[in-house]
Order: sequence, then structure tokens, then C-alpha cells
Amino acid sequence: MWGDLKWSASEKKAARRAYDAALDVALASVLAEFKRLAAAAAAPEDLWKIEDYLRRQRREIDEMFDYRYSQLPLVFARLIREGYLDESLLAGLSDEKREIIRSFLTQAARR
Repeated sequence: MWGDLKWSASEKKAARRAYDAALDVALASVLAEFKRLAAAAAAPEDLWKIEDYLRRQRREIDEMFDYRYSQLPLVFARLIREGYLDESLLAGLSDEKREIIRSFLTQAARR
């Protein structure tokens, strides 16, 4: 079962680097949109639209970025699929783990 994978110390470091890089990309995207929305705000009610946007993004990021080792293959597949992570950043993971991630990507592409 993919949830029972063992992670070596070097794989844990590689996974953390990839995870943090993807999180930086996601947060930079949210920040850019926040700045665009804030610059376009013209009325007090626009503040609440911005707050709603930030709340939705916070919820989505909290859901997407799950750093439990049992979930990382699925998390990495989603991050690649959604454009937050380049698969090359997973080079420090075992072939087995990268193959599991690729299989998740293939399954998602079929849907």
C-alpha cells in the first residue's frame, strides 16, 4: 500500500524542499491576486470580497498541502497537476515513490 511507504532521511529532506517550493508558488499566486484585488477595490464592500477570496484560498491551501508522509505521493501528484510543483523537484525520492506519483497523475488525466 502506498500509504505505508518508508521514507529515508534524504527522501524526507527532498520531499520537504519540493513541498516548500510548491507552497511558495501557491502563496505567491494568492498574494499576486490579493494585490490585484486590493488595487482594484473602489468601495467598502470590495473589502469583503477580498476577505472572501482570502478565506477560500486559505481553505484550499490548507486542504491541498498535507505534509503527512502517508499522503505525500497524492499531494505531490495534485501539486504537479495544478502547476504548483515541477516533477523534477522530486528527483531525491525513490523510483518507487515517483512511480506512484506518476500513476496518480495518469489516473487523474483519465477522469
